[in-house]
Amino acid sequence: MLKRIALLAILIITSSSVLAQYDYPRKERSQSGSRDGRWEGSVILAFQTGLDPVYNDGSAIEIDSTTGWGVSFGWNWTDKWNLSYRLVSTSPSYTAVVVPEDSNIAPQIIEHDASKYSHQFNVTYNFSRRAFTPFVVAGVGWTKLDSNVPSAPPVTGCWWDPWWGYICVSDWRTYTTSGFSYNLGAGLRWDINNAIYTKASYTREFFDVDKGSIDFDMAIFEIGLMF
Repeated sequence: MLKRIALLAILIITSSSVLAQYDYPRKERSQSGSRDGRWEGSVILAFQTGLDPVYNDGSAIEIDSTTGWGVSFGWNWTDKWNLSYRLVSTSPSYTAVVVPEDSNIAPQIIEHDASKYSHQFNVTYNFSRRAFTPFVVAGVGWTKLDSNVPSAPPVTGCWWDPWWGYICVSDWRTYTTSGFSYNLGAGLRWDINNAIYTKASYTREFFDVDKGSIDFDMAIFEIGLMF
């Protein structure tokens, strides 16, 4: 995963020498900035903090910190206002203690890796039109958290393929929760030149689940292109 992000970053940097040459009227780099009216996209490296044990009717879950990846696409409405979509994916390890309703059944301990996908539509306000500026960000979206623990026996389907022959594939459902989420954050942006920018931010994501909410803190680093 980290190798893929590093490769994308290298491609972005090497391609900037070409992109920086094109003529962009009224958007040349100056102290007043050049983001106004431009699209941008970035790759993301995210560090998600862990979650202390959360208890519910005797059951509990503890989630470890982890590193994930993501992408972001946005439009600079002005030099200061930005509208964007951001996807961040992480796979944190967790430990869950499940206490059955039947007291005669012993509690179960599950140690596994979850899959978390966060889709957020954000509004960012840059405090300055200059290349280096602090910013605040807020957004709403949808988050899915998959335990990767089967909730039912697998279902197998088979068919005949004229090239590969008889093929069978098994699939199964897992314990999954998804729902509305929103985030708040702040950070710093640096437009390195007329094509490349970087952003570093710290955000908190508030995720509503069936019996409460789970909050995740994330440190996010981005490197991207304006076009």
